[in-house]
Amino acid sequence: MAPPPHRRLLLLPLLLLAAAAAASTARADDLVAELQSLRARSPSGVIHLTDTSVTRFLSGPAARRPYSVLVFFDAASLHSKPDLHLPQLRTEFALLSASFLAHNPGSGDLFFADIEFAESQHSFHQFGVNSLPHVRLVRPEHATLGGSEQMDQSHFSRLADSMAEFVESRTGLEVGPIVRPPLLSRNQIILLGILFLVSIPFMIKRIIEGETLLHDRRVWMAGALFVYFFSVSGGMYGIIRHTPMFLTDRSDPNKLVFFYQGSGMQLGAEGFAVGFLYTLVGLMIAGVTHLLVRVESLQTQRFAMLAVMVIGCWAVRKVIYLDNWKTGYSIHTFWPSSWR
Repeated sequence: MAPPPHRRLLLLPLLLLAAAAAASTARADDLVAELQSLRARSPSGVIHLTDTSVTRFLSGPAARRPYSVLVFFDAASLHSKPDLHLPQLRTEFALLSASFLAHNPGSGDLFFADIEFAESQHSFHQFGVNSLPHVRLVRPEHATLGGSEQMDQSHFSRLADSMAEFVESRTGLEVGPIVRPPLLSRNQIILLGILFLVSIPFMIKRIIEGETLLHDRRVWMAGALFVYFFSVSGGMYGIIRHTPMFLTDRSDPNKLVFFYQGSGMQLGAEGFAVGFLYTLVGLMIAGVTHLLVRVESLQTQRFAMLAVMVIGCWAVRKVIYLDNWKTGYSIHTFWPSSWR
């Protein structure tokens, strides 16, 4: 028995809404499937987007885009600028994508993509990107590309690890541990192992005869000086933070900046300069205590001591001056309270 005409009129809008919802879901599924196909073609899972693909995959309402996309903005023309670290950040972004894909295979909730400035300037304008490095998270609830969330510069500090924290806090998805490639390939490890086994008899012979580098005290002295210089110059800080040796002067691109004023950053050149001053004073003290005392001429001893005091005073004053110029911290003299 057919329903009355007035009931059929009431059911018609519901059927139209259901059909529209089904069609929208089908379109969303098609977009997810297409993104998964593009991701499968990339070794790291990062999808390369252009102006056309940005319009297709990132523009539109949430019903049409039920996924999030983390976008890395790149510019090949700026890869030569060491202060931007774009190649390194792009590599870390690829590691982030590969790690997420390794722990979430087949996921359709989050995709990673990059956009190149030279071929997608319109997309840069839509996102409002005017400086690099720049990373944006486009979630389904973002109605416009300009309204997407920008990753703060602090999330670049620990590279892929800090980027993963940003993704997990904003999307609720688990990225998992960052999977980094080994330093040596399997073939390289096998080759090194064979060379080591072959060299064992020769090493044993030289050790027995006492003719190795480890028996040469000059090697130990050079190693001690290197460790001291590496420690006081902030070499480990530079390796961990990937600090550049120098920067290009923004007001004059033809000039180089070797000393950066401000406590938030240290360049490699200024660390080596201060490390050299520290090492110079240390070597002079070592020379006075171990070599100068063996000199018989009293006049030579006095002249050498005077030169050491003058050079040492100059070096210490330079270190104090650079520290004050960089951080604003001043050294103040004071007398013990018992002397007053």
